[in-house]
Amino acid sequence: MSPTPAERVAAVRRRIGDAARAAGRDPDSVLLVAVSKTVPAERVAEVVAAGVVDLGENRAQELSAKAPVLAASGLAVRWHFIGRLQRNKIRALAPYVALWQSVDRLEVATEIARFAPGAAVLVQVNIDREGSKGGCEPDETGRLVDECRAAGLDVRGLMAVPALGGDPGSAFRRVRDLVDDLGLRECSIGMSGDLEAAVAAGSTMVRIGRALFGERPPAVGAPE
Repeated sequence: MSPTPAERVAAVRRRIGDAARAAGRDPDSVLLVAVSKTVPAERVAEVVAAGVVDLGENRAQELSAKAPVLAASGLAVRWHFIGRLQRNKIRALAPYVALWQSVDRLEVATEIARFAPGAAVLVQVNIDREGSKGGCEPDETGRLVDECRAAGLDVRGLMAVPALGGDPGSAFRRVRDLVDDLGLRECSIGMSGDLEAAVAAGSTMVRIGRALFGERPPAVGAPE
């Protein structure tokens, strides 16, 4: 029998708690963000009912479709946008997004500031300098943080995704060092397969999809 949504949430929280305590940290210092990509709104609602308040989406169309459904159900959630941001999608997303996790260039920051003045953001860093991945270069991070602030945005921290097949712990530690060097608070690193390494490195939020929702088919016709 497959685990229930509540059992999946409890299992992920145990993993976070165990990793935090092993690192001498308070488990409550790590925020669980449920990544609901391709997951129908009714299944997302089950995870929210199990106590997860923060939801992450990486496709604008999915977030714009699910947010009103959950709101109409009376469920209070905080939406994080974690995907590659397209400037022409920001206006539609602005009413829903509480934290923009994937700001990787000035043009995106300017557009967020236009439609969501003072918005909370994370700067995404391409920590392993992968050509196919979003994120600013590590040595350009400080400049982009300053540009976001100059645009009136509330820069909370950094977000990154390590290279597949690499050493996630090393990548995570480099992100955490950047967070500290820039005097920021939030460090959004870690997913279902590597959350323990992320928490050990100092993650303050982990983005969990598969461990909460199981394996999911790709969304048909949905752009990245």
